[in-house]
Amino acid sequence: MNLLDCFAEIKANKSTKLDLSNQHLRVLPPELFTLDFLEELILDENLLVEIPEDLSKLKNLKSLSISENDLMVLPDSIGELSKLENLYLGYNSLSELPDSIIKLTKLKKVNIAKNQLLDLPKEIGQWAEVQKLSLHDNMLSEIPESIGKMKSLEKLYLDNNDLSSLPNSIGKMEKLEILMISGNNLTFIPKEIGNLPLLRELVLDANQLDSVPETLADCKKLEFLSLVENPMIEKLPKVLLSKQGLRIES
Repeated sequence: MNLLDCFAEIKANKSTKLDLSNQHLRVLPPELFTLDFLEELILDENLLVEIPEDLSKLKNLKSLSISENDLMVLPDSIGELSKLENLYLGYNSLSELPDSIIKLTKLKKVNIAKNQLLDLPKEIGQWAEVQKLSLHDNMLSEIPESIGKMKSLEKLYLDNNDLSSLPNSIGKMEKLEILMISGNNLTFIPKEIGNLPLLRELVLDANQLDSVPETLADCKKLEFLSLVENPMIEKLPKVLLSKQGLRIES
């Protein structure tokens, strides 16, 4: 079945999901953007370099996946997909995100891993409902202070970037359970990290840490702390070593 026949069938059945993954697509046909009833669109494993501004016509989308393409840019109109809850953009060539992306305030899961992101929108904290954020394997040198406003965030993946520090506001993400920051250039961890009541896993391998704050012991749920491949000139705080139920790898 060719694409136009596929679209005609989708339209006839009013199907809310369309999977066009692995179709060798280099461009998206304009007919796609007439399917304004779609709620889930999968475009993974194609050859797409860009997405047209017409994306905004798919106003009922709740889930959009464009992983494993050659995307270099996102359209500004992506910010008009006001119902979007899941956004998957991993394994592309994005170096920046349009400012409009922070308008997607209903997002719950966001994956932009394995791209070439140099920075994040300063108002990323507007993603207040995001529960899982994957940004590993990029080129990020800093995380905006506003990330502390992401009150629903449970899992944050920042491995393999160029981070030398974390914002103090990280201690305000009261639902955070898993924090992965291996393979960066961190020289210290802010003491505010001890304010995370639900933090279970903290992985800090392959950084430049010579110590960790005593306040980590205040993370009541902390079960696993990994510090492999760090200088760690100072000894671990006694209060951390004696913390019940905590496994430490260093």
